[in-house]
Amino acid sequence: MFICNIKVNGSKVFKIFVLVIAILVAFLFLFITWKIFYESHLGKVNDRLNLPSIAQITTDNYTDILKAVHENLDNYIGQKICFSGYIYRAIDFTEEEFVLARDMVVSSNSETLIVGFLCHSDKISNIPDNTWVEITGTIKKGTYHSEIPIIYVTELKKIEKPADEFVYPPDDTYIPTSVLF
Repeated sequence: MFICNIKVNGSKVFKIFVLVIAILVAFLFLFITWKIFYESHLGKVNDRLNLPSIAQITTDNYTDILKAVHENLDNYIGQKICFSGYIYRAIDFTEEEFVLARDMVVSSNSETLIVGFLCHSDKISNIPDNTWVEITGTIKKGTYHSEIPIIYVTELKKIEKPADEFVYPPDDTYIPTSVLF
């Protein structure tokens, strides 16, 4: 039978214990630092939203988006949008210009105002006023009595008058972003 006696010095055990704890703390510190800076791409947060390439404007967000684009035009240049409305022309428009309009209810007496985006298309000259269409186009900066957004139409199709033809004033709780949803 083999018997082994080990003499343990109390101060050496304490020193080894402190050294092991110090190594564990250093390892933990290095691991956390590595996680924060290297796995999170050097501390940058990826908060980019995956948005559709073409933003759909609906009856519910029509005037909110119209207001946001007019107030912050530079943020929306190049954004592709798709929405519907009826063709409205003013006297001083060219043959290629029209407003894709909606009637905005402004009072309880059902009084309305015409609101919409100025649009440009070479396919519009043969389509009469008040015809309902759906367009897809790109927001660009243009001028009509001042600097305004103009939608350059890439697709245009006639549609039936929708059941929800009216829109309502912008909502004060709408938070515009640099890209339309």
